[in-house]
Amino acid sequence: MSDKKKDDLDYETTGHSWDGIREYNKPLPKWWVWTFYACIVWGIGYVIAYPAWPLINGATPGMLGYSTRGEVATEIARVEDQNAAINAKLAATELTEIAADAELNTYANNAGAAVFKTWCAQCHGSGAAGAKGYPNLLDDDWLWGGSIEAIHQTVSHGIRNETSDDARYSEMPAFGRDELLEKEEIVQIVNFVQLLSGDTPKDAVAAEAGKVLFEDNCSSCHAEDGTGDRDQGAPNLTDAIWLFGGGYDDILETVTNARFGVMPSWNTRLDEAEIRAVAAYVHGLGGGEAAE
Repeated sequence: MSDKKKDDLDYETTGHSWDGIREYNKPLPKWWVWTFYACIVWGIGYVIAYPAWPLINGATPGMLGYSTRGEVATEIARVEDQNAAINAKLAATELTEIAADAELNTYANNAGAAVFKTWCAQCHGSGAAGAKGYPNLLDDDWLWGGSIEAIHQTVSHGIRNETSDDARYSEMPAFGRDELLEKEEIVQIVNFVQLLSGDTPKDAVAAEAGKVLFEDNCSSCHAEDGTGDRDQGAPNLTDAIWLFGGGYDDILETVTNARFGVMPSWNTRLDEAEIRAVAAYVHGLGGGEAAE
């Protein structure tokens, strides 16, 4: 025991002592020290050879000129060159003929799925089932038509945006906000719309009174029987499929303040082959319709 204490005294202490316990200043193992020095040398070499220090508009390029972005760009260019021929074929083939070419159809659906997951899933969901305010692309309820031509048109130019002159456009009046109808009249229309959709109206008497108001104010877009008009993007009110909700309060909000969903045009961000691919993909999800 005394020998061990004597050996311990051979080490230099830091001068710290607490309750008789001293803090020794024992040196690190030589292998650890040399590894540490090697890491320093490696680090200096790395910042000289590779991009490292952030600057205002980028980073130091490094003597080797390596860039991860450049590597990705090279890989993208390689894949684009590899697919150039089939993309050209896809862009030149009639939309309705894509499905008849097995190879082209397979490519279009695979490429379209990638485009959809990159650019469309944020609104329509990864499975394309949509959400409140964002259409479900799996059913057969289409505001502007579900043929592949109609889908191509919608993807290319969008809905109610200000960037494409060919964007599909319609606007529902805000009957309450703009004081086009009295509150009581709006309530009557809402109850009649509930009746149209097969739901039980909140007030049957109000629903009966709302029939005339609907014909005077809503039928020009939604048709007298409430089945809608695709040329105007006016929803079918009889199928119980609702973009913004079909409960009494949801319909009341819609009639009072209107809805104005916007979809961007993609023809400035996607090329023609990509637009055709995603149109083919969406058309094949289950809700696509025959050619017009």
